[in-house]
Amino acid sequence: MVIHERVLLCTLILVSALVRVEAQQPQMVVKSPQGDLIMTLAIRSSKGEEAQIGQLVYSLRYRCKVVLEDSMLGLDLEGNAVLGSKVHVTGSEPGSGVDDYSLATGKARHVHDPYQSLTVNVAEDGTAGRRFEIEARAYDTGIAFRYVLPEQPRAMKELRLRQETTQFQFSSDAMTWALALPNYRSSYESEYVNLPISAFSNQGGVASHFLLGLPLLAHEPGTAWLAISEADLEGTAGMYLTNPSGSWLGHGMTSLLSPQFDNPELAVTGWLPFHSAWRVVLVADDPGRLVESNVITSLNPPNALKDTSWIKPGKASWDWWNGDLDANNKPAYTTNNMKRYVDFAAESGFEYFMLDAGWSTDDITKMRGNVDVPELCRYAKTKNVKVWIWLYSSYVMKQMKEAFPLYEQWGVAGLKIDFVNRDDQHGIQFYYDVAREAAAHHLMVDFHGASKPWGIARTFPNVLSYEGILGMEQSKAGARDNPTQRTVYPFTRMLAGPMDYTPGAFNNVTEEGFVARNENPTVMGTRAQQLALYVVYESPFQMVSDSPQAYRGQPGFEFIREVPAAWDETRVLAGRPGESASIARRVGNDWYIGSINNWSARDITMPLSFLNDGDYRAEIYADAHDAATEPKHLEISNKTVRKSDTLTFHLAPGGGVAIRLQKKQ
Repeated sequence: MVIHERVLLCTLILVSALVRVEAQQPQMVVKSPQGDLIMTLAIRSSKGEEAQIGQLVYSLRYRCKVVLEDSMLGLDLEGNAVLGSKVHVTGSEPGSGVDDYSLATGKARHVHDPYQSLTVNVAEDGTAGRRFEIEARAYDTGIAFRYVLPEQPRAMKELRLRQETTQFQFSSDAMTWALALPNYRSSYESEYVNLPISAFSNQGGVASHFLLGLPLLAHEPGTAWLAISEADLEGTAGMYLTNPSGSWLGHGMTSLLSPQFDNPELAVTGWLPFHSAWRVVLVADDPGRLVESNVITSLNPPNALKDTSWIKPGKASWDWWNGDLDANNKPAYTTNNMKRYVDFAAESGFEYFMLDAGWSTDDITKMRGNVDVPELCRYAKTKNVKVWIWLYSSYVMKQMKEAFPLYEQWGVAGLKIDFVNRDDQHGIQFYYDVAREAAAHHLMVDFHGASKPWGIARTFPNVLSYEGILGMEQSKAGARDNPTQRTVYPFTRMLAGPMDYTPGAFNNVTEEGFVARNENPTVMGTRAQQLALYVVYESPFQMVSDSPQAYRGQPGFEFIREVPAAWDETRVLAGRPGESASIARRVGNDWYIGSINNWSARDITMPLSFLNDGDYRAEIYADAHDAATEPKHLEISNKTVRKSDTLTFHLAPGGGVAIRLQKKQ
């Protein structure tokens, strides 16, 4: 179907829906600015027919094709029937807006996100008469909605939310890339499994349901790629998904909110008025367009910090991954050895040194005696390097008010806070409390042992990065970190925001040559792939993970020295989860490209049409001809290119290519 015919058909569908709104008022529509996405809200009877009183549902179309069928909306409040199951519409208000803002760090420097909006007011039928609203937005790359509970009649003031009953009813048995987690207290460090929705059906009963973390990526062939996630979580709990159908015919997911620790029957408590987190469905015809979307950050509140001049993205030398190795390749967690890592950062032009676990006692205001943190910060300052320190989250919960001012006095630049492992209501609040208190003392933050991000960096730009990923650290213990999984993350975990995967390993080996070990670890895949990860993976706080001696005199290290950690623009050139990913990112007039591959060798073509006019110097770090058996080997070349050119490369198994494109004056 040609474009103008598709637009005409979509317009007819929209007009038909609006006519029904005028006639009955049970159905409401909001469409994206370009018209590709249409979200419809309606009231359905128990038989699925349009009704004046019944179940509130929504559905979603993309380019006239159904992406999500009628899916229930509702709130399960303690002591009452589900709010949303027997309601009528009392009014609706359309609107529009533009999210226009700048980001201190991330995949884009400036965001301009127009949207159309719709607020639907509903009331419960019967004596209770409870009321709520659905606030919906349609962007060109996705839709979002949230529940708003205003103050209620009959003196209902307290919120005691058991669960949402939000559904995502797919139009087909979509193929998913899903993060199956063991419980609500995980660190989101597991593989994404590639299975149809029906494979997660809860056939064994409640006790054996699959708990799926966000984001969830899905592909409905011939219809769309879509991803489910959430945004703006303060005051609520993290959301998971499950397929409760109990049947292989079930093609839907239902929300599960992380329960409170002290009362697992409840998820969220508080006072009215209340609004939930935004439920986000990103939609596109290609998974790369999902990666480029800024909808999740757009749905968060504006920057809460008046001064952000002290917040700087950057790369960091790091002691932990390589085993705290000294110049003789012996572990040494000492002040003098950490000064050596500071020297390495200074020599390499890195902004930071990351001091990992071991410096403090259970009292995080006291040092253990092996590393003098104030002295390390003083020394680093003379080298124009700043120091981050590792902290255990449980101790931070108890002592942040006392510890953070002290760290500011010491000259610490940032905090890596580990083993959070929770996203219940109080766990989510911990992220916000840390962000606020850290900002008050000019401290940046990197959360580890954490759930996925949700756009908090727009509100608190001192939150630079998150772990929440099965990262390269897994190579110290086993083979879970591998090239195939690395090609999945850009289209899944990275949709939610930055991820501190910690790239930069230079002891590159084949799959057969891999040996898991704690000190001087090896990593599967080629060196070119490790270089490319600095472009493919978004993280404003990037580790340079190996030991200083692993890099000295080694080909390819110059790319790590040059590559930025935050970007003005991001373009996904090609890729599919589990196969490959090619991403281009811009800073000023210069572009960087990273391409990574799974275990299947492949040839890739890379059109440069995204460049501006003029000549560019291309500095290329590609797999050498023998990289399949000698993965450390690189082919480094330079050439002049223009936007009309196309580059072609052969990627080895577990391979990659990294390119720096400098605009010629």
